[in-house]
Amino acid sequence: MTADVHDQLSRPLQDLRISIMDRCNFRCTYCMPKEIFGDDYVFLPEESLLSFEEITRAAEQFAALGVKKIRLTGGEPLLRKDVPELIASLRTIEGIEDIALTTNAVMLPKQAKPLYEAGLERVNVSLDALHTDVFQEMSGRKTSPNAVLRGIDAAIEAGLGVKVNMVVRKGVNDEEVIPMARYCKEKGLTLRFIEFMDVGQTNGWDFSQVVSKKELHERVSQIAPLEALERNYFGEVASRYRYRDSDVEVGFISSVTETFCGSCTRARLSADGKLFTCLFSESGSDLRAVMRDGATDGQIHDWIRAVWGKREDRYSELRTEESARNRKKIEMSYIGG
Repeated sequence: MTADVHDQLSRPLQDLRISIMDRCNFRCTYCMPKEIFGDDYVFLPEESLLSFEEITRAAEQFAALGVKKIRLTGGEPLLRKDVPELIASLRTIEGIEDIALTTNAVMLPKQAKPLYEAGLERVNVSLDALHTDVFQEMSGRKTSPNAVLRGIDAAIEAGLGVKVNMVVRKGVNDEEVIPMARYCKEKGLTLRFIEFMDVGQTNGWDFSQVVSKKELHERVSQIAPLEALERNYFGEVASRYRYRDSDVEVGFISSVTETFCGSCTRARLSADGKLFTCLFSESGSDLRAVMRDGATDGQIHDWIRAVWGKREDRYSELRTEESARNRKKIEMSYIGG
């Protein structure tokens, strides 16, 4: 990114999350509770979704503004047809150094190899428990956690890097912290614990269900002492550690108890083309309308820069239990992680 672009942006823009599907094959308690997203829930029609060509065109302008990392999310992104074609297209964009995908891993046994061959570098797998009953309570489905574990194995075999994300909810799956940490340590996988956040309006969040980074760190240290690692880049949201008796890393994402709004470099693009400058946004700006109204690449570039340059997001720093209840926030299933 050139110096003049740095000067024109309120904070560096380095990381783009693109939701390519608004639905999932799970309806988890965290982002798609089954009492809200039942079998009769109406999802977006296909024509409302950004096409792969539109996603690539938008990503080119984000890259011109400094984005180096792209992560494809959902919903469940692998429910979208021909995802390897999109990855291959994004791989050609100058300036993009890292492409990853967040998934529940169930479809990876069939898709891991073509994803890797298309240029995908790693997957971030959502796995909140190893015990079947707890896993099913968190996922909202009768699927076995073994389906996710098979997907992890398939990703490793295909050559993909794997990170595991675990949302910890007190009284629901917090007893799974140690089993999950042991599993990932034995497999040599980075595990990132995520504090239960008040994303959206439907996940029933309150602060009493949050297991703090401090408590998680204390629990994981029972396996082996941890030592802190330096951040890999400005804006990295996970506090990184490694076990002293190995090179395996563990991370903690503490949006509730230790906020990081001031260093946020991440934009989010929904499946239907809304640009969000914060995970906790109330509304997004309609990039799809700009593109479909015939904007040139230069106009798209300037529009993105203007939206990002006006951002004043500090929700995590200002959060109270009252604001968490009363503020209308976009659902995680719509905006992605």
